[in-house]
Amino acid sequence: MTSTSDVCSHSSLTLIPSRSAFDTGFSWSTAQKRAAAVTLQGRAPLNPSNPAQTLFPAPLVLPEDELFLDPKYPAQSLRSWTRSKERNRVTKEKRTIYVAEPPSVDPNLDAIRQWSQPKVPRVTVMSEPRIQEVIDYLTAFYHGVNVKQLPTKLVYTSWNTGKLPSNIGKRHGHIGLNIGNECVRIRTRVSKDFFIQQLNLDDLLDAATSLLPNDAYALLLLVSHDIYENEEDDFACGRAYGGSRIAVVSTARYNPVLDVVQNIDREHSWPASHCSTYVQSCCTQSAKSLRKKRHKKTGTKKELEQSSNDGPGPIYAALAAHRALSSSQSPSACSGLWLARVCRTASHELGHCFGMDHCIYYACAMQGTASLAEDARQPPYVCPVDLAKILQACSTTRKLRYEALLSFCDKYKDVRHFSAFAAWIQSQ
Repeated sequence: MTSTSDVCSHSSLTLIPSRSAFDTGFSWSTAQKRAAAVTLQGRAPLNPSNPAQTLFPAPLVLPEDELFLDPKYPAQSLRSWTRSKERNRVTKEKRTIYVAEPPSVDPNLDAIRQWSQPKVPRVTVMSEPRIQEVIDYLTAFYHGVNVKQLPTKLVYTSWNTGKLPSNIGKRHGHIGLNIGNECVRIRTRVSKDFFIQQLNLDDLLDAATSLLPNDAYALLLLVSHDIYENEEDDFACGRAYGGSRIAVVSTARYNPVLDVVQNIDREHSWPASHCSTYVQSCCTQSAKSLRKKRHKKTGTKKELEQSSNDGPGPIYAALAAHRALSSSQSPSACSGLWLARVCRTASHELGHCFGMDHCIYYACAMQGTASLAEDARQPPYVCPVDLAKILQACSTTRKLRYEALLSFCDKYKDVRHFSAFAAWIQSQ
């Protein structure tokens, strides 16, 4: 992708699905369906009133985004969520989210520690997100439930003898993860790109299952190493088994030092991801291949034009805050960016533990993600439909939740993402 960052002023925003969405067959839910989706009855009022697109824009659906690849993904309304048999309810006995700190490494096995370091020149020394920072964010995001650090100390070690196994460094191997009362085998493999070795996601999820405390509503395991799910994929950033109430998130790929080699357009991360020039640039590059395909139309040109004319609002306030802070390479700015990315994914994966499916109604933190580039474009907020689910599950109010999020963001005023999030909240 050709970056427009050096010359772009973000002078106008796209608040409706892109023309690539139109081409691939994505049909944005009608105003009537969106209004119905936020009600427990599943029916829209006689005179439905949806929020302005400057508050909750539509999903962009750019080329190779999740909804571009799967434009018919089913919607999950508030009504269908409340009726889901697979959803775990928050109870008095189980209302705590535990967050497990990234495992340390046995001092005798320093090679494993090196696996978490990307194989690229390090131009900026930055701090990896601290567990307490992630806990503070999740406490605000899921206001109403407890969020605590898991007291168990986790340690990567040898699977057999206390020494690095002889098969490590080859295509496949395994190490042990000491979780206190047992040692779980973790498969490893040689990374296909920026890391020395990767850890298997399924094995880490098995370890998380064994770690789940009796009073836990859910458990999030953070890991510093790069992870993979199966032999076909290159890497994974996170996964949740919602029914089992466990999630794993890797911080490795969110390291800003990898942005250039991973084609992350930092300047057009949310909220600048809605920049019309950027959206047009993304769509233009795939237009030639899309012209060879025939798709059913999803709307008229008149409908699309009308839906984009909303005027100033929270998304513009978020963009102003984004533009007010330069895309700095300072250690503090890069550390803040790293934290913001991990927090967004952690909140997303835990959303699955609350029974929430991927969102197709609006641009939303619960949207599915097909790439790191799409990940950077997605907002930290949840749409009205998923907000209703969170408020019901956590027994809180919109006001109290937003106050908690503002309090968190206020501690990180020099971080673009959190500054923009605060401006978005305050402008409602």
